[in-house]
Amino acid sequence: MKAMSNVDIFTISDELNNLLTGARVDKSFQPTKDIVVMRFHVAGTGRVDLVMQCGSRIHTSKYPLENPTNPPTFPMLLRKRVKGAHVVSVSQHNFDRVVEIKVKKDKYYTIVVELFDKGNIILLDEDNNIILPLKRKHWSTRDISSKKEYVFPEDRGINPINVSEEEFKEIFIEKDSDVVRTLAVNGFGSLYAEEIIERANENTEIDKNTLNKDLTQEQFSALYNSLKELFDILKNEEYKPQIVKDGRKEDVLPLDLVKYDGFEKKYYENFNEACDEFYSKKVNTDIKNVKEKIWNKKVNKFEKRLRLQEETLDNFNKTIETSQHKGELIYSNYTTLENLINVVNSAISKDYSFKEIGKILKKAKEDGMSEAEIFESIDKMGVLTLKIEDTSIIIDPKLSIPENAENYYEKSKKAKKKTKGALIAIENTKKQLEKIKAKKEVAMENISIPKKREKKNLKWYEKLRWFITSDNTLVIGGRDAGTNEAVVKKYLDNNDIYLHADIHGASSTAIKLEGKSLNDTILKESGEFAASFSSAWSKGFTTQDVFWVHPDQVSKTPEAGEFLAKGSFVIRGNRNYIRSARVKIAIGIVDYEGKRIMAGPVESLEAHCDNYVVLKPGYTKKEAIAKKILHKINEEDLLTLDDIIRVLPSGKCDIDEEYHQRKKYEKN
Repeated sequence: MKAMSNVDIFTISDELNNLLTGARVDKSFQPTKDIVVMRFHVAGTGRVDLVMQCGSRIHTSKYPLENPTNPPTFPMLLRKRVKGAHVVSVSQHNFDRVVEIKVKKDKYYTIVVELFDKGNIILLDEDNNIILPLKRKHWSTRDISSKKEYVFPEDRGINPINVSEEEFKEIFIEKDSDVVRTLAVNGFGSLYAEEIIERANENTEIDKNTLNKDLTQEQFSALYNSLKELFDILKNEEYKPQIVKDGRKEDVLPLDLVKYDGFEKKYYENFNEACDEFYSKKVNTDIKNVKEKIWNKKVNKFEKRLRLQEETLDNFNKTIETSQHKGELIYSNYTTLENLINVVNSAISKDYSFKEIGKILKKAKEDGMSEAEIFESIDKMGVLTLKIEDTSIIIDPKLSIPENAENYYEKSKKAKKKTKGALIAIENTKKQLEKIKAKKEVAMENISIPKKREKKNLKWYEKLRWFITSDNTLVIGGRDAGTNEAVVKKYLDNNDIYLHADIHGASSTAIKLEGKSLNDTILKESGEFAASFSSAWSKGFTTQDVFWVHPDQVSKTPEAGEFLAKGSFVIRGNRNYIRSARVKIAIGIVDYEGKRIMAGPVESLEAHCDNYVVLKPGYTKKEAIAKKILHKINEEDLLTLDDIIRVLPSGKCDIDEEYHQRKKYEKN
C-alpha cells in the first residue's frame, strides 16, 4: 500500500486542523495491529472517524472497520486518558511524515502519529513524556518506550513552505548527487522531485540526472521558483483533491500535477475524502489476507498432526508386516540358525571375545561355510545381525530359536494394538480438521467489506427510540436527557399517553394515539418497550414495573425549593401501573414509511416482519452482538453495524436462543 508523502500529510493535517479543532474525543479502537481509529464528535457535523495506520496513512473515514471484541491495551488507554477531551490542534511536524494531535482534558495530551518506515502511534503527556506507544522501539538516538521523553526523528529535509532561495541552493551544494535524488531525499520523494523539475523546464532546460555541481544559477532559480509555485498552492489551501488512473496505475493527490496530465481524474470535495476512497477499498483485502493467514495457521496445525498420525500408522503397519515375516524366516531357517547359534555359544564357552567370534564367522563365510553365509555382524553384547533372503534379522544367541521368533511375533502384536489407537486418533483429527475448515470458510465469507457510512435522512422518530405496535400505533422514547425533554415538550400531544419505567434511569415514552383508543395490547407492548429501554436492562432484570399517565399530569414545574435536571419531569395525580412488564426486545427490518430497522417488543416484530432477532439482558458486548444480528437480518444489505448498535438497549445483551428454538420447532 502506498504510504502518504510529506505533501499528502501537509494537506491532510491542514484539513484535519480546520475540521477537528474544538471537537470532542470519543472512543478509540484498534481493528488491526497497525491501525488505530479515533472517533470524534464535531459540532454541527456529528461523528467523525479518524483512521491512523502506522507508516502508511492518516485521514477521516466513512468506512467503519470491524473492531475486535476485546480491545487491545493501546486504544483502552486512549479511552481512559483522552475520551471527553477537546482537540486543540492538528499539525505536521517540520514538513516531516509526523502528525501531532494535541488535546486537552484535565491536562494536555499529544497523540503523535509517525508515518515513516513502519511507523508508530504514541501518546504523550503535557511534558512530552511517553505514556504509551503502540510499538516499543529503540535506536541509538531514540527510545520509544513508556516514561521516556519523546524525541522527534532527525529532520530529513527542508520545509518548502518557508524555505529561502539560499537555503534551497545550499542542499544542492552540500550533496554530491544529481538533481532528482537530491530533491527526493529532502522530503519531496520521487513524485514531487520530478514534478518540480518538469515545472522548472517550462523556463529552462534541466535534465533530472544533471549533477548538482553542474547546475547553473539560472537553473537553481528555475527549480526554486517551480518549488514555490507548487507549494504556494498548498500554502493558500487551493487544493484539488483527486484520484488519478491510467491503466493499472492509480494514485491519490491533493493538487494537479503535470506528471499526470492525460490521466483519468476524479475530483473530491476534500483530500480526506479522496484518501478515504483510495485507501479504504484496499485495506479490506489486507485485513482479509491477515485473517486468512491466521486461519491457515490453525488449519495447518491439524493437517500437520494428521500427516504425522498417518505416517505413524503406516510405520505400525510396516512393523506388523516385517516382524511377522522375520518370525516366519526364523522358523523356515531353523536348522541353519540353530547350527550358527551352537557355533557362537561354543566359541563363547571357550572364552573367545565377540570381536574374535565375528572374525571367525567372517572367515568361515569367505570359505563357503553354509551356516556362516547369512552372517553380517556381531555386536559387543553378542547379538547377531543376519541377512536372510535380503531381510536383516537380529538373533540373540542366548535365546532359543522359538524365543527369537517370538520376539518378532510379539513386536507385531504390539504394533497391531497401537494401530487401533492410531486409527481413532486419525478419525478424531479428521473431524477436527473438517470443523476448522468449515469455520474458516464461514469466517472468511463473513468478513464484511467496509460499507461506506452515508449520512442518512432520518425520519423525525428515528432520531428517538421508536417502534410501531402490532396494531400500527407509533410509540416513541427518549435516547438521553435531551431527547427525553423533546419527547414531552415537542412530541407529547394532549390525547397521547406518557409512560415511564418505575426505576431511576429510564426513557420518557409516549404512545402517539392519533385518535385511536387505548387498549391492552398497546399498553402491554409499550410497557415492555419502556421497561427494556431503562436501567432494568443493564441491571439484568427480566421484568420491571412501568407506570402510565395522561399528558396533563406531566409537568416541568418542580415543587417549591426543588430542582429538576434536564430530561426529568414531575408526575402529579394518580399513576396507572403495568406490573412486571417483560424486559426483552426484538430487532428487525420493517416496512414503515420505507424499509428501516426497528427495535421493539417481540409481538410487534412478529406482526411486522418475518426475520428478526430476539434479545434479552445478557453478557455479550454491543459490538459482538451487533455483528451476529447484522449477519442474521441484513438480507438486502440495508444496514451497517452502527445502525444495529444505535437501536440496542444500554447494556450487554444475549440472543434468546430458547425463543428461536421454540419458533423453529413450531414451524416444523
